[in-house]
Amino acid sequence: MRHEEITVQDSITADRFILRPCRKSDAGLIAMYAADDRVARGTRAIPHPLPPGSVEAMIERASQPDRIEDIWVIDGSAQGHAEALGLISLERMDRAQSEIFFWIAPAFWNTGFATEAVRALITSNPHKADRIFAEVFQDNPGSARVLTNCGFDYLGDAEAFSVSRNATVPTWTYTLKTGQ
Repeated sequence: MRHEEITVQDSITADRFILRPCRKSDAGLIAMYAADDRVARGTRAIPHPLPPGSVEAMIERASQPDRIEDIWVIDGSAQGHAEALGLISLERMDRAQSEIFFWIAPAFWNTGFATEAVRALITSNPHKADRIFAEVFQDNPGSARVLTNCGFDYLGDAEAFSVSRNATVPTWTYTLKTGQ
């Protein structure tokens, strides 16, 4: 499926939350979490300190019909949790492949939310990807465990630039063959 054919981003139900498209009203809570250096250091793209308007710009990009990345808020409000627990996204690649990215707010670390969100996204497979890739910084073994717990296989070592660290950081790369 070509990315031009995918314009609607559906919500995905998990046991303890839903994954839903970003809304403008999410900006404050997401910005509060993303401004935490512990969150920013675990990602390639979140700067630290977080510039004003950057979350609003991300939400705007996520709503564009020509986007290459779908971003979901991990929303636990229906189950008595926070309205935003973190974010998870899929970026379209070529040859029926996608790359998954995720982060959870530090208050919700070690709760299984990341594993549940990754599993829900894999099960739904909204991009109809044959293969999903992921990478984590080597100093983030918790995220590596999330991926291996969800069936990802280790592919190899690499490096990626981290905006918040202003440095190239060693990564572990993972892959998952889907049932498509």
